[in-house]
Amino acid sequence: MIKFENYIIRPLENNDLAPYFDLVERNRKRLEDFFTGTTSMTNSKEDTEVFLAEMIKRREAKTYFPFVLVDSETQNFIGFFDLKNVDWSIPKAEMGCYTDKDFAGKGITSKAMGYFVTYCFKEFGFKKIFLRTHESNKAMQIIAEKCGFEKEGVLRMDYKTTSGELIDLIYYGKLK
Repeated sequence: MIKFENYIIRPLENNDLAPYFDLVERNRKRLEDFFTGTTSMTNSKEDTEVFLAEMIKRREAKTYFPFVLVDSETQNFIGFFDLKNVDWSIPKAEMGCYTDKDFAGKGITSKAMGYFVTYCFKEFGFKKIFLRTHESNKAMQIIAEKCGFEKEGVLRMDYKTTSGELIDLIYYGKLK
């Protein structure tokens, strides 16, 4: 668990169904193009329960690590971080994240990401953490650079959006 200011970053658990579903539901429109799996598998609380169980199973297999950003005063979920595409032979992982629309643009994501990346290097022993973002996501580009990630390049036609469009993604990496 990571604590800073009035926030906590902690692993997502099975009993987080209601607050996790609410976070996704409040932000569904913002997430649908770039968090395709999340939005397609959380259309109801029942779907979300299955999705949560699958995420926890993947964490136990050490192939995926989901975390939530929680306001410690209200206990509301205000963000989500995950490590995916884990390659233990390097070792490296891709980081994903999103912040609740009501908390975006307040500097919380930058601080949380900084703490989270430090935690991941120390806790998991990764040598590299990378992230991918679309050119339209200027906020993530700024956050990534603020947190010490370096732009490594653009991979063309690297992601299929919910609508089926193939798009380019900017890759950022940070070494331990």
